[in-house]
Amino acid sequence: MVTLTEEKAQARADAFARRKIAFERGQGTAAHLSSVLAGYRGVPLSGYMAMRTEIDPTVAMEEAAAHGPVCVPVIVGKGKPLRFRVWEPDSPMMAGNFGALIPESGAWLEPEILIVPLVAFDRAGGRLGYGGGFYDRTLEMLRANRPTLAIGFAFADQEAAGLPLEPTDQPLDMIVTENGVISL
Repeated sequence: MVTLTEEKAQARADAFARRKIAFERGQGTAAHLSSVLAGYRGVPLSGYMAMRTEIDPTVAMEEAAAHGPVCVPVIVGKGKPLRFRVWEPDSPMMAGNFGALIPESGAWLEPEILIVPLVAFDRAGGRLGYGGGFYDRTLEMLRANRPTLAIGFAFADQEAAGLPLEPTDQPLDMIVTENGVISL
C-alpha cells in the first residue's frame, strides 16, 4: 500500500517535471498577478524571490511596492512559521535558508496577502509545496488573527487533477497563472 508521504513525493516529482518544461519554454509572466494586486493597493503584501524554476512575481511586486508595503518570507527555523521582512526593488539581498534571497536588513511586517509559490495546485485550492510546511504553518497562524488572502502563483502546467493533502494543508484562496485567474 502506498503511503501519503509516498503519494506526495510522486506528485511533487511529476509537478517539478511539468514546471521545469513550462519554465524552459519561458511561458510565465506576472501580468495577471499585477491585475489582481491592483485591487489591493496599500494592503501589506508578501511576495517571494523566485528560485530554480518557479514563476517569477518580481514585476508584480515592484508595481505593488509603489503603492504600499511589500515583504518577502524569511525561514527562521525548521518547523517554525515564516517571518516577513520588508522588501523594496532596490533592497540589498543575501542568501537565506534553502537559497532563497532575502533582504539583508529591514523591518519585519505581517502581510495580509501572500503570493504563495508552489509545486502543484488543484482547482479546489489545494497546494503542494516543497514539503517543509512553512506556508501551511504561516497561513494557519495569520488566519487565526485576521482574514489572510493566499494567492497561489504558478504556471498553468502545474495544475493537477487532485492532490494528496493532509488536514494541516492550508487552502489557497485563488490561483493566478500566465493564462489567467482561477477564483475559488
